Amino acid sequence: MTTWPVGARTGRYHPLMRALHWTIALLVLIVLPVGILIKFVAEADKPVFYLIHESLGFLILWIMLARLAVRLAIGAPPREEPVPAFRALATTVHVSLYAALILQPIFGFLATNAFGFPLQWFGVVTVPSPIGDSPELAPYLMGVHVALGYAILVLFCLHMAGVIYHTFVRRDGLLRRMI
Repeated sequence: MTTWPVGARTGRYHPLMRALHWTIALLVLIVLPVGILIKFVAEADKPVFYLIHESLGFLILWIMLARLAVRLAIGAPPREEPVPAFRALATTVHVSLYAALILQPIFGFLATNAFGFPLQWFGVVTVPSPIGDSPELAPYLMGVHVALGYAILVLFCLHMAGVIYHTFVRRDGLLRRMI
């Protein structure tokens, strides 16, 4: 783990961590609405929406795994500790976001395959399924995938509330750590 300089309480995250953070944020802001819109688009347009949703979702999985590895290797810069209750909430939100953003695409991938549709990653690579066609299991996997989608939305809102709180109430420069 990197040793951060003494007194670097509001130091910035490593450039790789920042790049991974904003890449994930952008991808989630595309994948989540596309996933919600799929059920509302015309049947002829659904394959394009599924391709975008599934391909970018699977990409999120791999970027999140890379982000987790980098976070474990590099760590986070030290910072001024907020009120302990808020620290616990912030930690819970961050850990939950990491877990949900890793589990969500896994369950989506398994559900899609269980419904009998192998993942065609960006229409180029067929990703083999560990479970194959399993119509009895598919609805349960999709239920978890959907529940995780709502959880990510709630966690995103909590994360943004924290950003707003630190930017406009505490004015402690916390946002600068990630930009």
